[in-house]
Parts: sequence; C-alpha cells; structure tokens
Amino acid sequence: MLSDLLNKDTIQIDNNAHMNWEDAIRKAAIPLLKNKSIEDKYVEAMINSVKENGPYINIGQDVAFAHSRPENGVNKIAVSLLKTYPAVNLVNENHKIKLWFVLSAVDNNSHLKVIQQLAELLGNEEKVNSMLSAESVDELVNIIDSNNKEER
Repeated sequence: MLSDLLNKDTIQIDNNAHMNWEDAIRKAAIPLLKNKSIEDKYVEAMINSVKENGPYINIGQDVAFAHSRPENGVNKIAVSLLKTYPAVNLVNENHKIKLWFVLSAVDNNSHLKVIQQLAELLGNEEKVNSMLSAESVDELVNIIDSNNKEER
C-alpha cells in the first residue's frame, strides 16, 4: 500500500532547500494538492499544529511526519515525501529535517496499514540512510518498493 501511495508523482527532491520549515511542509504537500487528496486548508492546519504544539512531527533523526485531522480538508488517504538538502530546521536548529513526509487520512483507522509500513521503513536504519543519500526520485521509489517486497 505504501509503495502505491509513494511514487514518482508524490516524491520530490529539493537540493537547494534554502527554505523554512513552513515552506518545506507546503512544498511537501504540493503533490497531494495536485492529485486532490487534500485541500489548501489541510496544509495550513498542519503548519498551525506545529506552531501550537512544537516540533512533535520530528519522528526520528532527519525525519518529519506532517499531518492533521481528517476534517481539516482531507479527500482521500495519501502520502507524499519531500527530500531536502541541506536540512531544514523544524522550529529550531535542534530539529534538522531532510525527509518531510505528509500524510492525509480520511478517518482514524483506514491509514493504519500505511503507518505500519512507514514505521517499518523508517525503523530500518539502512533504508533511512539510503533515502538520505538518494539523489533521485527513482532511487527513493526503489528503496520504498524494496522495503514493501521484503514485507511480503
């Protein structure tokens, strides 16, 4: 399921990422706006959530997982990824992020398989390091696809 959602259309790389964390979340969400998985208000809800709650979306070294509530403008379950270089500070320099995931979920349960697969991917240090060193969208797609094949 994860490799169905994270593909060439939903993964981006920005190797000139001189932006702030809000811009990174906005850019990471662009593929989901384009494919109509989310609405503009969902992007703003993700940003406002970080402003209110701090850098809680920093789920591991170099990794952020932006999301909000389904009622904030979700049309369907989706995931996107933006890889940034150099790292972008999430709120402050203690939270440097290179892998920006965005998740949209239509309810509290339908996305659990996606979360599980993403947790397995991000729990594999070798895969994360491969993602951090990947230089193309194709490389990232292959890493994600290979992780899903290992799960079967």
